[in-house]
Amino acid sequence: MKYRLLAGVSAFVATAALSACSSGAADAGAGGVTTVDVWLMRDSVSAAFQKEFTEGFEAAHPDIDVRIQIQEWDGIGQKITAALASNDAPDVIEAGNTQVAQFAESGGLLDLSDRKAELNGDDWLKGLAEPGSYEGRQYGIPYYAANRVVIYRKDLFEKAGVDATKITTRDEWIDATTKLNKGGTQGIYLPGQLWYALGGFIWDEGGDFATESGGRWKGALDTPEAQRGMAFYARLQALGKGPKDSDEDDPPQAEVMAQGQVAQIIQTPGGANVVVENNPGLKGKLGFFPIPGKTAGTPGAVFTGGSDLVVPAASGHPDAAVTFIKELTGDAWQKKLAVAMSYVPNRTTLASAVAGDPGASAMAVGAANGHATPNTPGWAAVEAENPVKDYMTAVLTGGDAAEEAAEASADITRAMNSGS
Repeated sequence: MKYRLLAGVSAFVATAALSACSSGAADAGAGGVTTVDVWLMRDSVSAAFQKEFTEGFEAAHPDIDVRIQIQEWDGIGQKITAALASNDAPDVIEAGNTQVAQFAESGGLLDLSDRKAELNGDDWLKGLAEPGSYEGRQYGIPYYAANRVVIYRKDLFEKAGVDATKITTRDEWIDATTKLNKGGTQGIYLPGQLWYALGGFIWDEGGDFATESGGRWKGALDTPEAQRGMAFYARLQALGKGPKDSDEDDPPQAEVMAQGQVAQIIQTPGGANVVVENNPGLKGKLGFFPIPGKTAGTPGAVFTGGSDLVVPAASGHPDAAVTFIKELTGDAWQKKLAVAMSYVPNRTTLASAVAGDPGASAMAVGAANGHATPNTPGWAAVEAENPVKDYMTAVLTGGDAAEEAAEASADITRAMNSGS
């Protein structure tokens, strides 16, 4: 299954009529049965899980029928925005966690703040819950999460005398990677523009990409904390031959790992499947561990990708919609979903559900220290031009770190406050 770590996308109200997007929120039919229309995203559930859940839900709630439509990721921001502006919106929509603020700003989402207790909000993953809120109100209900881990070659670690279970801090990680980076082996393949990984190192230092004061956002890459995060990234990146001017998709880093003597990459666990597909000889030779933190007691901070469930304000059946969400995000179905799809459940107390899946369990450890990008609709403008990537390349190719950070911070400030 392909993980989508969603970033914010620019959204606009479509001028064309919404066609073939939803069958509408059907009125209760004969016998008082209500039909709840739901949009779920491609690959967020398997066909088998969807069938099992629908049958189980309808058996438990005979007064509600579920009608699920699978949506494509490409163009979904615009499609949701158009649906929210129409009178024909579905009752429940799966949205990328960092998209929720944009949709909430439009006024098109139902405020679910008063339903948090019944939806087990006390122990939601922070990286899903925080971006699901906007201006102090909860609009998005955490659905599932995925985050990056370290995928490593067991055979290369053994050859170098490195025990992955002993890597619990960033300093130990650097020492182990240095030891691995010998004899034709790349200690780590880390492209220069893997900015989500940089975000984790910045958050570990207490910094962020941007900060807000008095309703205005300001880029924060020039803070001491953020610069320390970039300095660590540079140390780690130097222990391999990753390109300094591209990201994880150019070339696809899992394919690079499959082709050569690469000891480690930073990716979601699904990347291991890509490695084996490209080099079947590596089957059984890949392992996982959480990105290490500064201290042994705390895993490294990670960007939490994944989805929230939202209810359009135009839903004709908001109570039935919340009932659907309560079931899908509740204990029983979250555990089944995590096992079926190798996801991290939406709550920290459910992490044990994936204990038997090495990749997912490593994700779950990291997810406990999950973060999201700045929670504002203006962040979409930053990602559209992404000065963070240019900043990283500039520093890695010898630019003055402080000057480059100041320039990138100014670009972030402009983008976030102009929305352009």
